Amino acid sequence: MKMTKRDIAGFLNVDYKTLYNWEKNKPNLYKTVMKGLAFDELLEKSTKNLEELKEFSIELCEKKK
Repeated sequence: MKMTKRDIAGFLNVDYKTLYNWEKNKPNLYKTVMKGLAFDELLEKSTKNLEELKEFSIELCEKKK
């Protein structure tokens, strides 16, 4: 699920206005935070996909027996 900027501010425990100010006045900080959150999301999805692939592989092996 895609987080809104308001969600992100809540997750970071900062005011929404702070996040907006980072975007405007500290673009490198804002980009770093956003990329970090995107990385966490991709890592979570990849882990879930890996677990699904493992389950699928186990099912295929059981069917071959």
